[in-house]
Amino acid sequence: MNKTQYILDTLLKEDRIDKSFYNEHLSSPLSSLIDSGLLTQAELMQILSKYYITPFADIDYLPLPRDVDETFSVELMKQYSFVPIEKVGSTLIVATSNPRNVQMRSTLDMLHTGDVQYVLVDEERLENFLQSYSVSVNTQDALRNITNNVQNSKKDKENSDISLASAPSVKFVDSVIRESIPLNASDIHIEPGEESVTIRYRIDGDLIEWAHFPIESYPEICARLKILSDIDIAEKRIPQDGRISLNIGGEDINFRVSTLPTIHGEKFVIRVLDNKIFSYSLKELEFSTEAYELILKILKHPHGIILLTGPTGSGKTTTLYAFLREINDGKKNIVTIEDPVEYDMKGVNQLQVNRKAGLTFASSLRSILRQDPDIIMVGEIRDEETAQIATRSAITGHMVLSTLHTNDAVGAVIRLIDMGIPKYFATDALVGVISQRLVKKLCPHCKRPITTTPAMQAMLGIDEPAKIYEKVGCPYCNNTGYKGRCAVHEILYFDSNFKAGMQTENVNIDALRSLAIKNGMVSMRESCLRYVLSGITSIEEYSAISLGEES
Repeated sequence: MNKTQYILDTLLKEDRIDKSFYNEHLSSPLSSLIDSGLLTQAELMQILSKYYITPFADIDYLPLPRDVDETFSVELMKQYSFVPIEKVGSTLIVATSNPRNVQMRSTLDMLHTGDVQYVLVDEERLENFLQSYSVSVNTQDALRNITNNVQNSKKDKENSDISLASAPSVKFVDSVIRESIPLNASDIHIEPGEESVTIRYRIDGDLIEWAHFPIESYPEICARLKILSDIDIAEKRIPQDGRISLNIGGEDINFRVSTLPTIHGEKFVIRVLDNKIFSYSLKELEFSTEAYELILKILKHPHGIILLTGPTGSGKTTTLYAFLREINDGKKNIVTIEDPVEYDMKGVNQLQVNRKAGLTFASSLRSILRQDPDIIMVGEIRDEETAQIATRSAITGHMVLSTLHTNDAVGAVIRLIDMGIPKYFATDALVGVISQRLVKKLCPHCKRPITTTPAMQAMLGIDEPAKIYEKVGCPYCNNTGYKGRCAVHEILYFDSNFKAGMQTENVNIDALRSLAIKNGMVSMRESCLRYVLSGITSIEEYSAISLGEES
């Protein structure tokens, strides 16, 4: 009996499917059972565990033992899809997605003198783990080669001339860039110092030091990066910008490269433009049920301005793309003005700002209005002219989506008025303002429950002790205590009640905030508090959000 038949037999016995469904899905992939909502991933693995008579384990949490990783090459692990995860005495514990693989078992019996015990892991997770580990090993090998190359050059002065296309530099740059993907890094920083060069990855909002290599090898690294990103190799005195496109794991991923001349050499920052981030639907952004329903209500308006606010790196562009995807029904003319265009969206006319050619947000917006648009997305409202044109467009029957740099939702109203938009004009034009921040999610594997102290209760604004979670740190989260990020929101909806109140209230941020909360707005702090009390994030992240609101 194959595993698909075994799973269907199990579901049939549990009366979760009928005979016709059974017959239809005998040749279907297992993923179709999950996609149909019939099974969760966890339920599938539990059934497979019984099929293979092998216990199930979570490969993401189990680190590769140091005394084992040199015994089995990465190539061998990838060939037979296994990972040695623990050694207890002479017994080797191996994670695999197919414990019945005869070739794998024979190979392990030959290479390991003791017993071998198997645990079952999800196939996709195993592949991701092996990809991440493989890239990490390649980076370490490339780092050693770079260091050895410098040492050899010092010994042999005749061979000290640096080749711009030397194999070590090519492999090292390629590995450093590729390693950013399994690490879920948003940026790569390559920073020259007096004696060495530091590589740091920005992961979950924080810069994490990853590697160092000798400063003597930096010229060839710079040259390789510039060649890849189509930047002038000879120019070192001014900042430059470029792009890199690579196929990683079967996916085309773009990287935006920026250089900055420093006293020790050019610093590189490489922004990872992962298309998966920009292809999220509204549901995938994990809005609370209340926030999701309110945003759908806002997006149903035929015209008006919808603004997203928040600091740089808070995911505003990702959310804007999700909004466009939600309202793009093929019946509307959607035009965007972006700086730069980070994701090619099907069915949307996208325009990139070009200041050298005189194509600014304001000039582009004026031209777009002659293109019969229904929906206009402006990457950012930066000046008075853009604000005035956007507001006028909204009032004359267009839907305008844009971003603004303010601390909170109410601050966006004040900012528009400061830009010269009359209060009555802003009141008529605005439909909704969504303020957004990213908070780090506690690692699900090592977070630890605690009971709030009186000081914590005072910080959170709660009266009774509550169970919350604190960060710890483990191999799965790189000992940071956090894994991934999620957004917290403050949504200001300009319904008739709020608009009426705005006309009578004084235009100051405290009065408008009080009016908004009275009208039902859930503050950023309150949204984050809910995440703390549900164990998603920590009190430290709540404190950071609170300080951000006060600044």
